[in-house]
Amino acid sequence: MSPSKTHCIFILSSRKVNIMLSFISSLPGPIAQGIIWGIMAMGVYVTFRILDIADLTVDGSMATGGVTLVMLVTGGMHVGLAVLIAFLVGCLAGLITGIFHTKFGIPAILAGILTQLMLYSVNLRITGQRANVPMSVDKYNILLSLRNLTGAIIVSAIFAGAIIAVMYWFFGTELGHSLRATGCNQNMARANGINTDTNKIIGLILSNGMVALSGALLAQYQGFADVNMGRGAIVIGLAAVIIGEVLLGKIFKNFALKLLSAVIGGIIYYIVITLVLQAGLNANDLKMFSALVVAVFLGIPYWQRQIAAKRAAKEVDG
Repeated sequence: MSPSKTHCIFILSSRKVNIMLSFISSLPGPIAQGIIWGIMAMGVYVTFRILDIADLTVDGSMATGGVTLVMLVTGGMHVGLAVLIAFLVGCLAGLITGIFHTKFGIPAILAGILTQLMLYSVNLRITGQRANVPMSVDKYNILLSLRNLTGAIIVSAIFAGAIIAVMYWFFGTELGHSLRATGCNQNMARANGINTDTNKIIGLILSNGMVALSGALLAQYQGFADVNMGRGAIVIGLAAVIIGEVLLGKIFKNFALKLLSAVIGGIIYYIVITLVLQAGLNANDLKMFSALVVAVFLGIPYWQRQIAAKRAAKEVDG
């Protein structure tokens, strides 16, 4: 082998090593982001998997949680109370969607879109007509920040663990079981005396409360809130839920573990995003990439069923 070829191979190998080292060193960032977005994914899981509702409110309620927290903290409120209020404001957004869907007879997906549109104006009102509101970690005592990734991972993991514990308890109660029944079979649930409309509203309230809480944590993490910070959130939430189900669904059978799989799915999603960005993907193509990831992972269970059906047909014919 000529010296020039050996030199080229050495350079290529060095580049690969540098890319890998850079990727490993950047892992704490996507892990912290993945956990925060995983909390949002748990909210999506409640509507998408438990209630069987496609709720697009989350694109608005995530931003609402973020801007609410930033405006309250910068106004002098304690961050813990601000997080609680952000959660409650998200619950209110879910309540509006639930009323639109159950009391106005509007299809769930359209009800979510209507609430999402309303929330854009509401978010601008909250921020005083500003599209972006900063919040410096140097000026305010917040729970987590991009500057301290280890602390951000710990705090977000504590929030995720607490939410999983509370949701596991709640869905083990009679009301929680009635919510599951509503999602599984509405007609049968009604026949057993369950008020399915009320259950849908409760589910949407819980879901958007978690989404807004995630937005409040994300605003602290990145140091600002933006009225558009929730745009495309439903895609990321679905990606986290589906990735977790496809990769861990056969292992994680317990309800708490299913919620945990959504968080792990969020972490995996952001690790993949970081990897493809370092590999040279244009940041402007991230939305398209996210949509393709969701489409592929949504298609995997369908393809698996199709393959299983063909194998079963061959066995019968054989």
